[in-house]
Amino acid sequence: MAIAAIQGLRGTGEFTVDFRPTNYREYYTFLEPNGDAPLNALLAMTSSESTDDPKYTNFSDHMPDRKMTVSGLVAADGTSVVFAASDENDFIIPGTILVVADTGEVMHVTAWDSATETATVSRHIGGSATGQTIPDTSEVFVAGFAAKEGADTPDPITFDATTKYNYTQIFRTAFSVSGTLQKTYLRTGPKEAEARDKALKLHMSDIERMMFFGDRDIQNASTSEPTRFTGGIFNEITGVTDADSDFNGDGGISEDQFDRFLIDTVFAWGSKEKVVFCGPTIAGHMQKMGKDRWSPSTFSGSYGVNFTKYTTFAGDLLLHVHPQFRRIPGMADAAVFLDFPYIRYRYLDGRDTNLLEGRQGNGEDRVKHEYLTECGLEMLQDLPHHAIKNWSTLDVT
Repeated sequence: MAIAAIQGLRGTGEFTVDFRPTNYREYYTFLEPNGDAPLNALLAMTSSESTDDPKYTNFSDHMPDRKMTVSGLVAADGTSVVFAASDENDFIIPGTILVVADTGEVMHVTAWDSATETATVSRHIGGSATGQTIPDTSEVFVAGFAAKEGADTPDPITFDATTKYNYTQIFRTAFSVSGTLQKTYLRTGPKEAEARDKALKLHMSDIERMMFFGDRDIQNASTSEPTRFTGGIFNEITGVTDADSDFNGDGGISEDQFDRFLIDTVFAWGSKEKVVFCGPTIAGHMQKMGKDRWSPSTFSGSYGVNFTKYTTFAGDLLLHVHPQFRRIPGMADAAVFLDFPYIRYRYLDGRDTNLLEGRQGNGEDRVKHEYLTECGLEMLQDLPHHAIKNWSTLDVT
C-alpha cells in the first residue's frame, strides 16, 4: 500500500517512529486511525488551534461573481435596464461594461440609480446583438470598465468578508468500576482497563458525530452556565446537493452528470484534492465508475487512514468509507467532500481531550474516571466543501 501526504496536513502523512501523542485524542487516533473517528484522525494532523473563548470567529472572503438578473423586458432600443435587487448590483457604476449572457450584447453604463436598481446604458457596443431585446430574467455580467479620455476617477467599489462563528462544545464520557470488580480475576483482563478503552472509543465517536451532524446553538446564554453546541459539517456548509431533486428526480446520477458535478461544484473552489467521507452505496457507485476510467489506487494517508484515490480530470478524490455512515440512518447514500486546508479543529485552551481520574465521591466503593473535551469545528472557508445526499442509484448514461 502506497503512502501519501494530504493537502493541509502536516508532515509526510504518517507518524514518525519517535512520535508521542500529547493527549488522548491523538492517542486514540494513533491506535485506531481507521476506527469510528477518521475525521478526527485527520484533524489531529491539521493545524489544530486552541482558543481562549468558547465562541470563535473567522472571516471568509472570496471574489464575487458580479452577475445580475434583469427585471422586466428591455426593448431593442431601450436605454434603461432595471435589475432584480441583489448585493451584486453594487458592482455597477458609470463606466461598467455589461454583457448579456444569452445574446452576447455588450452595454456601457452611463449612469446608475441605486435607489431603483436602474442602469442607463449605451446599447449594442461594437454592433453586438443589434436589434435584439433583453428578455425578462436575463443574466448579465460585468466584463470590465471603459473610461473616456481625461475622465475623473470612477466611483469606488468595495466588498467585505463575511463573518462566521462557532462554539466549542463540552463532551464528557464517564466510566466506573466497583472496588470488588477491580480485584476480581477476569479471563478478559482487568475490567478498569477495558472500561477505559471503551469509554475513549465512545468519547471520540461522540465528537466525530457532532463534527458531522451538530448544529450551532447556545442555550441559557444570559446565565453563568450556558450550554453550547458546535456546528457540524452538514449544517455549516451551504453547498448540499440532493440527488432526489437536483438531478433526475429518482435518486439517480449518471456518469456524465457526476462529471459535471465535479467540474461545476466540487472543484469549483479551493484545492484540486478533496477528502471524501461516504457511505457504502456511494463507494459502490465510485467503484463502478472509477475502475475503467480513473485508475483508482489504494494508499495510506495521515495517521494511517486508508483511502482509495481517484485521479479524475477535475481533481483528485481521496475516498474513505466512513464506518459510522454504515450505521447512521440515511447516510449509506451520502458523502461529504472536504478541502482540508480550509477546515480546522479548535479546542478551548487546556481543554483538549484528557482523562480525568478519581471523579468518584468520597464515600463510594468504586473508582470513577471521565474523558473530557471542549472542542469545536472551524470552517475557514465554506465554498471549497460540498455534500451530497440521497444518491441511491447510478443511472445509465
